[in-house]
Amino acid sequence: MAKQLFGTDGIRGVAGEYPLDPKTVTALGVALADDLTRRGLHLFPVLIGMDTRESGPALAARLADGLARGGVASEFVGVLTTPGVAYLARTGAFSAGVMISASHNPFQDNGIKVFGQSGFKLPDVEEHEIEEEIFQILESGELDSLPETLPDLEQSYPVDRYLDFLLGTVSCDLGGRKIVVDCGNGAASALAPALLRRAGAQVVPIFDQPNGRNINLHCGATHLQGLQAKVVEEGADIGVAFDGDADRCLMVAKSGKIVDGDAILLVAGARLHKEGKLPGNVLVTTVMSNLGLEKALERLGIVMVRTQVGDKYVLEEMVERGAAIGGEQSGHVIFQRYATTGDGMLTALKVLETCELESAGLEELASDLTVFPQLLVNVRVQARRPLKELPGVQAEIAACEAELAGSGRVLVRFSGTELLLRVMVEGLDHAQVESTAARIVAAIKAELG
Repeated sequence: MAKQLFGTDGIRGVAGEYPLDPKTVTALGVALADDLTRRGLHLFPVLIGMDTRESGPALAARLADGLARGGVASEFVGVLTTPGVAYLARTGAFSAGVMISASHNPFQDNGIKVFGQSGFKLPDVEEHEIEEEIFQILESGELDSLPETLPDLEQSYPVDRYLDFLLGTVSCDLGGRKIVVDCGNGAASALAPALLRRAGAQVVPIFDQPNGRNINLHCGATHLQGLQAKVVEEGADIGVAFDGDADRCLMVAKSGKIVDGDAILLVAGARLHKEGKLPGNVLVTTVMSNLGLEKALERLGIVMVRTQVGDKYVLEEMVERGAAIGGEQSGHVIFQRYATTGDGMLTALKVLETCELESAGLEELASDLTVFPQLLVNVRVQARRPLKELPGVQAEIAACEAELAGSGRVLVRFSGTELLLRVMVEGLDHAQVESTAARIVAAIKAELG
């Protein structure tokens, strides 16, 4: 049976509404406590962290209350990044780590991500078991008389150990490079500027004044215009942008050019390859990464392996292959030697370290990446039918792929949450990409309406 609450990145929704209403969040705490008890981990507390959304403290308090009802203690680390929670969960005396964040979503949304004692997100089977117990608890009515409010948690665990760890991953001072840091008014607002200054950079922070409602608001990794303008205005060497929970990082070169996750993977992957630290000469990314990245890596002798969308699936493939690096076009980059999830601040440090070691600018290091024109079209359909049952669509896709003949790529997949069929086409020029996408969309509409 498919999971109903947990997606690829935890439980997410509008704060205060199901499944992030007080009763369901409390039930999650109880169910997680019972799960930990079954696994013999109940003697260790659960570490709870959050980003800067105004709903975070209340959700943290509800979760802690549920854990306590289930006989498991908690410690509160306050505002911290998602990878920070994952790191502390696996290196400290904790049974699990929970991050309260909706990543790049607006402030009205929030979410709950659970990491095991290993620092990895919970396996699907364990999430399903927790879900089943949540539904049983809600049906039992035992949480029908919850208090209206709970006091906010007091921070009881410091974040310093995580920042010290990050600083220890770089082998050189950043040489006084001038860096504009867009914190997205999120979890990195206080942490990233302090970290980069300690690493030797001259830091110009922007969007670093969170008020509970301005997280990701026209800023951060999904809105780079402000960062681009500030980099050019300041004459900075590089710009760095994080999303709300700082598990992703995008960058801006000195010229104002955006350097996305694909380019970052090329820069970091090439450096690891040069140092002989790329096992199997493999780099893992998703089906959404541009064909230009694949071609650039081929020229370096690096094999690019693709997975379905989601850093969770990238990590699974990395673990299976023993790969050192993987990530997504969106800026989730995983350095498996150091982390069990995408870490925006770690990514920024490693790219800046590469610039310093290579005595080069970011745009120069990413110059081998030629981005193929890419178009993504969402087609609303009446029903979700397997593509293999759509001969007209299959025939059109096959014809288009034959015409592209290795100089382009077609990807057709259903959305995981909506009645949409997503058509992605890459090719040598925009006209070719648009005409190819139009042909496939027409075939889809003919068969699915």
